[in-house]
Amino acid sequence: MCKLKNNMSKQRTILVTGAGGFIGKNLLVHLSEQSDTKVLSFVRGDSDEILTSMVEKADAILHLAGENRPDDLADFARVNTELTRALCNAIRATGRNIPLIFASSTQAEHDNPYGKSKLAAEQLIEAFVTETANSTVVYRLPCVFGKWCKPNYNSVVATFCHNIARGLPIQINDACVTLQLAYIDDVVDELLRALDAAKPGLLIAEINQTYSITLGQLSEQIQTFQNCRTSLISERVGKGLTRALYSTYLSYLSTEQFAYDLPEHSDERGIFVEMLKTPDCGQFSFFTLHPGITRGSHYHHTKTEKFLVVSGLARMCFRQIISGETYEVTISGDKPQVIDTIPGWVHDITNIGETEAIIMLWANEIFDRQRPDCIPCEV
Repeated sequence: MCKLKNNMSKQRTILVTGAGGFIGKNLLVHLSEQSDTKVLSFVRGDSDEILTSMVEKADAILHLAGENRPDDLADFARVNTELTRALCNAIRATGRNIPLIFASSTQAEHDNPYGKSKLAAEQLIEAFVTETANSTVVYRLPCVFGKWCKPNYNSVVATFCHNIARGLPIQINDACVTLQLAYIDDVVDELLRALDAAKPGLLIAEINQTYSITLGQLSEQIQTFQNCRTSLISERVGKGLTRALYSTYLSYLSTEQFAYDLPEHSDERGIFVEMLKTPDCGQFSFFTLHPGITRGSHYHHTKTEKFLVVSGLARMCFRQIISGETYEVTISGDKPQVIDTIPGWVHDITNIGETEAIIMLWANEIFDRQRPDCIPCEV
């Protein structure tokens, strides 16, 4: 067995094959954020001679290059299998242990031209590692989604996001089909961890975080993202699959769609604008007050609110509806301070400054005109 020498150094050079692809583009951005890393990019059309030259300079390799929808079926073997063979030969020729991370596919488990070419590549790598003990990690990736994936190509998530964002039709043959997905940031994180932790020998690894969703659920979720600009009701986009899908959906908006208008309600007191509503965590708004103007003069049984004066000077007055106890507080844009409204206390807010006041408002529930829980009453 030929044992290769490890030559990893503090300042490292990373070769990325398939650097122009979806995963490659995201990976290169992450690598560019590392000050101790230089990246060599092997892209479609580069020759085997260029590959050999880059391998000679590399301290580690992320092999992402692949063909998954060619015009000529022979390209499956030419790119997925033979490029992998050339890469293994180039590493072998250096006499060094150059950690290799290979992005294979779960399709390697299936009897189709793409899957067969990926399986053949895995087998070439396995034989190479048996001979050299080179540090190698193979990932069988499910469908990967995220920003910069090509729509109307081989990613249903990319296609749905792109088309729904633009009001274009989508096609679903069976809404009950279940997809296995991995989010691009999770994939990149995993590849970078493997790069730092590769050990001599072959490791078959999996992406730790994957998701399952049916085609029907996927289309409904993305359509809900589209609708939130008119309903103002946001999905729970802070974690998990919904977070990843929302980020992906936004990345397919055209520049003309970056901004959108909000309904504005105005009267002699100022304006009132609702910005964002949530299914179960209330809504966010802002309003303005002209000098000397008062808003409020009501109480709530259960509803609660938070007020923040962004600019200007205001006074909030309170009265307990049973005991008659009163309280008032002055709030200013010069000092960030949140004031809670308390159930059972009448309250109002008055602009006591000389300029227009701007106030942010959060309420713990979406305003319901049928049950507003807002009883008019003077402080």
